[in-house]
Amino acid sequence: VQLQASGGGLVQAGGSLMLSCAASERTFSTAVMGWFRQASGKEREFVATTRRSDGNTYYADSVKGRFTISRDSAKNTVFLQMNNLGPEDTAVYYCAARGGLVVTTRRGYDYWGQGTLVTVSS
Repeated sequence: VQLQASGGGLVQAGGSLMLSCAASERTFSTAVMGWFRQASGKEREFVATTRRSDGNTYYADSVKGRFTISRDSAKNTVFLQMNNLGPEDTAVYYCAARGGLVVTTRRGYDYWGQGTLVTVSS
């Protein structure tokens, strides 16, 4: 499975960005797709995830109400709409995939994209 993330960039505080992640296949291995992020000097942390079978979504508390994860199953693509961004959202954002149940831990994901940088200026 290959994951290709895109959409990062520089935005001012209060602005919006949408990230996209395209998976190379629509199989059990991509049943759950989500986003993590890693700020400079920090651990990679969970942001949001969604499951193809029921469309359920899960979010980190820090992004609830500001970020929305969605999925185009026909295109094997997951999106992350990020609104009201703040400097604390500056990080490299990684797309991840796994089969089976939803988990929010980094080690629970088997496949990772290359990361896309989001920089929020104050």
